[in-house]
Amino acid sequence: MAEQRITLTIDEQGAITAKTQGFKGQACLEALDALLDLEDNVTSLKKTDEFHQQVTAQSKTTLSQRGR
Repeated sequence: MAEQRITLTIDEQGAITAKTQGFKGQACLEALDALLDLEDNVTSLKKTDEFHQQVTAQSKTTLSQRGR
């Protein structure tokens, strides 16, 4: 799995800019919301190409059988 990173920048007026890396789709917004409690506090949102990439889920199943 790729490293996931959130970079926060705070300007002189206290405005916060957040940039995510390694997240795909809605996961970046969920991570930012968990970190910053974004509800009703976002003034603008710019989605990157990474946001629009399709998320692929990987599943691994291991079966074992014991001898009788």
